[in-house]
This record gives sequence, C-alpha cells and structure tokens, in this order.
Amino acid sequence: MTRGPIDRRPPVETALVIHPARSSEVDRSPQSKLEEAVGLALALDLEVRESLVAPLRQVTPATLFGKGKTEEIGHLVAELGVSVAVIDDTLTPVQQRNLEKAWNVKVIDRTGLILEIFARRARTREGRLQVELARLEYERSRLVRTWTHLERQRGGFGVMGGPGETQIETDRRLIAEKIIKLKRELDDVRRTRGLHRKSRERTPFPTIALVGYTNAGKSTLFNRLTGASAYAANQLFATLDTTMRRVRLDSGASIVVSDTVGFIRELPHDLVAAFRATLAEAAEADLMLHVIDASATDRDAQVEAVDAVVEEIGASDVPQLRVLNKCDLAGLPPGIERDGCGTIAAVRVSALTGDGIADLRAALAERFAPAPSPATIDLNLPALPG
Repeated sequence: MTRGPIDRRPPVETALVIHPARSSEVDRSPQSKLEEAVGLALALDLEVRESLVAPLRQVTPATLFGKGKTEEIGHLVAELGVSVAVIDDTLTPVQQRNLEKAWNVKVIDRTGLILEIFARRARTREGRLQVELARLEYERSRLVRTWTHLERQRGGFGVMGGPGETQIETDRRLIAEKIIKLKRELDDVRRTRGLHRKSRERTPFPTIALVGYTNAGKSTLFNRLTGASAYAANQLFATLDTTMRRVRLDSGASIVVSDTVGFIRELPHDLVAAFRATLAEAAEADLMLHVIDASATDRDAQVEAVDAVVEEIGASDVPQLRVLNKCDLAGLPPGIERDGCGTIAAVRVSALTGDGIADLRAALAERFAPAPSPATIDLNLPALPG
C-alpha cells in the first residue's frame, strides 16, 4: 500500500466576524469597519465563512449583546459550524467568557486579534519582546474570578496558615514577574537602539519616516524609493519591524528613509506603549511621509486615526508631507499639489506602478536641497586715484 505525504499543517480555523454597530458611530460606516475586521481575520489566516453587522443600541454588561441577539448569533454559529467568533469591539473579560459559554466556541475581540497578528509577524528581537509584553498585559486583564478553573487553592507551606495562594493569584504573580523581566530586556534593547540612533544623528543625512494606515502601501513605496526588497503584501499589518535605507536624491542630497508599522483605528493602548520605541523613529524624524490610500472610501477617517496615533507617540511637531498613494485606483493623475503659498502640500503617486515617484523625489529634493557652498569672489577692482 502506497501512502501519500502526511499533511502536517495545522487545521484551518473557521470564523464568523461580527461588528457591533453602536448608534454613536459617525466616523465611518459600519460596513467599512466590518470589511476591515474581515481583513484582520484573513491576516490571521482564518477562513471567514460569514460576516455581519449587529446593531447595538445598548451594551449588556454580561454579554455585550442583548439576550435575543446573543441567542440569534449562537444559532448562526452552530449553523455555520465555525470554531472562532471574532468580535470587532473591545470585550471585558466577563463578556468574553460568557459569550464563549453561550456559543461554545472560542471568542476573540479586536484587541486579541491584533495582538495575535503582531505576535506572528514580529521578526526582530525587540519586536518579539514588545509583542510579548503587550500580550502579557492583555492576558493579565483577562484573569478574573469568573474563570472557575483558576480558583483552585494551593496549600500553605511550613508554618504558614490559611488556605494558601489561589491559582489565579499564582498566575497573576507569575505574569507580573515575567512582565518585569521583559521590561528589563526591552530596556537593554532600547539602550542599544538609542546608541545606534545617536550614531546616525552624527551623520549629516535627514531622516524620513513613512507612516500611514495599515495597507496604505508604505512598504511598496519604501521599496520603490530605496530599491530595497522589504516584504510587502496586500494585507493588514504585512510589515511590523522598522527597516531603514539610505537614498540619494537627484539634487545630490542624501536622506535616510525608514518604514514603520502601520496604524489602525482603536489600536490597543498596550501595543502603542509597547511599540513606543519602534515608533520613536517617526517621532525623531526630520519629516514624516504620511502615506494615504487615495482609493479608500473612508480615507478621511484613516487619516484621522493616523494623526491620533502620531499625537499619542509625541510626534505631532514633526513636519508632514502627505503622499496620496494608489492614485491610479482613485482615478487621480500623479503629480504635486501645492497650497496657496506655493508650498508642497501633497504628492499623488502609485507605488505599485511607479507613477509619480519622480515627483515625490523632486518634492523631497526641494525640501532637503543642499545648502549653497560659500564662494570667494575676486572683484579685481581698480585702485582709486590718489
């Protein structure tokens, strides 16, 4: 009997993605937010069998949704036979646990989903440490008394009386100890990064940081500008670790370009704090290229989300130049946009096709034109008559 090769790949998780549409939402349409949540699920290699918008008029503390909606979704979960329910919202530990009991599947909220994507994509030691720290902070908030399997008592030792330490207290203590250890390791890595940054500051080259909403095309633009081959894909959070390259402009000036992690609405605060060192590349840059997906239907909301994170990391004072990417998809001609004073306000490009890249390089050359060299002029004036 001939046997075929053994498939050792893990089974694909199937998912139902739900966006709870609150009545207070005005920045973006619920359908747009649902599509983004589906994109996050796909980035985690989940097989999305169904997605839906669930109107949420009032938050139920125990389950987020009301009793009727919880039961309705539970029937759909059973009918689809999915193994994961993704909730595009922040769940309290109690809500997550109660929904898992009601639906008998694993429930992941938006924060947990983003953390899992980051955990899979981080490549550098600093990136992995930062993600692990953020995950531990998140898991510590999940340790609640409603988790009955964590309420076992451990007996006291020696002459110590009392019931001893509960399992949940042990888990909290172990997580706290690991968080302290991770923070020490991160401090060491950041010190090294700081030394590298100081050495770069001694060079005469200005630094340019690419920032923008995830999947706006930053890595594709980075590759187009620098001739590098950084990983780029049409998916959310394709790139997490900062990449830097030197670029020589047509004017003769040289700049250093860095590609940073993509931003997203409602980025988990633990991740913002954990990635502060990585995003410091943007905060300490001479210029931020704010890459915008010109074809996105919710472009303005994406811009606002990026500006909010920029402010949160203390980079609001860094000058920005907006780059309207994917102009071919948006039906816009490539070129430079100037304000009423003649200053460059934005550049329209297509990083994929290369259209408008020459205009972007020209805009950067104009902004970072080398200072004119001092010259000595011998006038050879005739001597004045006595």
